Amino acid sequence: MAQAPAPPLVLTPEDKEALEKMAASPSLPHRMVREAKGLLMAAQGIANQRTAKTLGVSRSTVLDWRRQFATDGVKWVGKVRKGRGRKPTIPQEKIEQIVRDTLHTTPPDATQWSVRSMARRAGVSKSTVQEIWSSRQIKPHRVETFKLSNDKRFEEKLTDVVELYMHPPENAVVLAVDEKSQVQALDRTQPSLPMKKGRAGTMTHDYKRNGTTTLFAALNILTGVVLGTCMKRHRNFEFLAFLKMIDKAIDKALDVHIVADNYGTHNHPNVKAWLANHPRFHMHFVPTSSSWLNLVERWFRDLTGKRLRRGSFSSVAQLIEAIEGYIAHNNKDPKPYKWTKSAAEIIEKVKRGRVALEQARAI
Repeated sequence: MAQAPAPPLVLTPEDKEALEKMAASPSLPHRMVREAKGLLMAAQGIANQRTAKTLGVSRSTVLDWRRQFATDGVKWVGKVRKGRGRKPTIPQEKIEQIVRDTLHTTPPDATQWSVRSMARRAGVSKSTVQEIWSSRQIKPHRVETFKLSNDKRFEEKLTDVVELYMHPPENAVVLAVDEKSQVQALDRTQPSLPMKKGRAGTMTHDYKRNGTTTLFAALNILTGVVLGTCMKRHRNFEFLAFLKMIDKAIDKALDVHIVADNYGTHNHPNVKAWLANHPRFHMHFVPTSSSWLNLVERWFRDLTGKRLRRGSFSSVAQLIEAIEGYIAHNNKDPKPYKWTKSAAEIIEKVKRGRVALEQARAI
């Protein structure tokens, strides 16, 4: 005797809307999307057997979906109940041991573990180690440089500069100023080969040095416009010349706030004397070992990555032409860098870093 078809699944408008979003999602787990589609088919009165065949599951799975939905509603769609599903093949103790060994030990022949060396040590597959590292966001192969400032006025200077970035004074312009010194005009010993399908662009590993220049740059933190010039050296004489260049370029009705580092030329008596005679100029120094606080450094990074690192320059004049061209291109459509972290947030993070550093020293 033929089995009677199951009655259509009853859905509220809210349940239907939620299931339709799940079924159409490109990012939700496949298990959840498939079950949502099955429940929507059940609501249309489609037979369980046909739903199972369409979705590539068994009829009993479709029946389980319907029973679970009737009991728990939308919130359990696509979820695996506790005690069901695939059982872990690696004991939790083993996982924690792998994590501890990765973080707190090193192999005898290296400074950090690789997936293969840790797999040999732990007696598991390298894919298992990779899965554990990925789930805990552990990346032994990567290292980032840092240095915590020992400036006794760190918090005072930091707060001063960050306030300038986040709340610039009225009737004033804020400039992040620095020198990119000893920029080398490097010429490759052979022509580079262009990129083509299946092969990256190439350049020789060796080069010819054709001299250097120093770029003085002032980044307007509100507009992103850069005022820059190249000079042979970077003494107080050249820095003073650059200040005079800024003085001519900025509207006389505006005050000028300059963010700079603690390089000796910025505090030279000649510079201080000139600043005393130009009271609209105000110097703001970042803490020592805190070049990341000067926004023009971010612009220098873009200049290096986009125009200098892969360039080939047969002379200093050609290098300067490339730098000036990049500045002109920047100023046609300037895009300012937006500072988002408050001084309090940065200070709190630095305090945590100091605690971690002290703990590392104590080990």
